[in-house]
Amino acid sequence: MTRQAFTPALGRFAPTRFYDPVVMLTRERLWRALTVMHAAPRPYEVIVDVGCGTGSTALLLHRIEPCARVVAVDPDREVLAIARRKAEAAGATVRWETGMGDALPEIVGPGAADTVVSTLVLHQCPVATKRAVLSSMHAVLRPGGRLVIADYGLQRTRLMRLGFRLVQFADGVEDTRPNAEGLLPALMAEAGFREVREAEVVSTVTGSISVYVASRK
Repeated sequence: MTRQAFTPALGRFAPTRFYDPVVMLTRERLWRALTVMHAAPRPYEVIVDVGCGTGSTALLLHRIEPCARVVAVDPDREVLAIARRKAEAAGATVRWETGMGDALPEIVGPGAADTVVSTLVLHQCPVATKRAVLSSMHAVLRPGGRLVIADYGLQRTRLMRLGFRLVQFADGVEDTRPNAEGLLPALMAEAGFREVREAEVVSTVTGSISVYVASRK
């Protein structure tokens, strides 16, 4: 994965600069707040935001717990430039790193993180890449560390499946279908995580977004 192209934030739907206005249509404030609630940031913890995009989750984590050490990782320099501008405007201290999700131990260090979060990333990845990123997340967490993922999950109703077609148009059917079929919790368990559960489900115009939580053995 580290040498492969990545899917841009909005896929083929729109240029990256439109990401923040578009994602607002997905009830972003709700599912992002739920993500941070389950991450439960504490002072001086190391929290890694994988595929941080324009930095909204990282900045919310910092705002909720300014003493936490937030490391935000994304391979897209364009979205990181947006994230840095937002952080500067907010006066927030976040460590921004350019890198792929399967390289977290090299970027942060094995077992260095207390919590890993990721939002709207894994649905864009092929299954092999989903596995590689989850394995990397497991490797970077300390024993007992927390994992919180907010992403498109099992699309349970006809209406949600219909809305999810917008995501599949943007990011491709092959990569997104496993998420829509509910594969993500099994992949998390396969990567070595325990107590995997779907803690929240948020219905949106683009399908339902699930918040998954787990811990490292």
